[in-house]
Amino acid sequence: MLHGLDVSSYNASFDPRGQSFVFVKATEGRSYINPRQEAQARRARDAGLVLGFYHFLWPGNIEAQARYFVEECDSHWEDPLVCDWEFTGDGTAATNAEKDHFIREVKRLRPHKRVLLYCNRDFWLNRDTTSYAGDGLWIADYRTAGKPKIKAKWLFHQYTDNPHDKNVANFSSVKALRAWASGAHS
Repeated sequence: MLHGLDVSSYNASFDPRGQSFVFVKATEGRSYINPRQEAQARRARDAGLVLGFYHFLWPGNIEAQARYFVEECDSHWEDPLVCDWEFTGDGTAATNAEKDHFIREVKRLRPHKRVLLYCNRDFWLNRDTTSYAGDGLWIADYRTAGKPKIKAKWLFHQYTDNPHDKNVANFSSVKALRAWASGAHS
């Protein structure tokens, strides 16, 4: 398994040593852009990491959020994009249908990109009704790395947030992850 991080504006910086990938928060809703996105992406690229970006999904205005994400994201052609589906700061959450629509809309706007779903175990088991995760599932379940308590096939596992968000990827090598991320089919 490969190790990686996910970062947002809360992370002034991150140490790329020992990591194979990083996901950077790009946007949220229709009005927030991570002010550290470009610097974080540059740090990951300079370290040779596989890089992806995520959008924190809010309920409503799904097509506008998808457009906002792809337009404001600092991604290159090979960088996967992610729908971060969880409770918002005010305790609301996009519906299952909105989550599915967002992933499909991002895929429509950027058909050459991998588009994934990030959610926690509770959302996957108790809120999701379609098991639609686009091109792959990134599951948050704080337990032993690589052993989330779900039966679904996953590609990424966030296993802790202490002292920061740590993840593993279910790929045999960085080369395999890079090939997948760029859209190469195996």
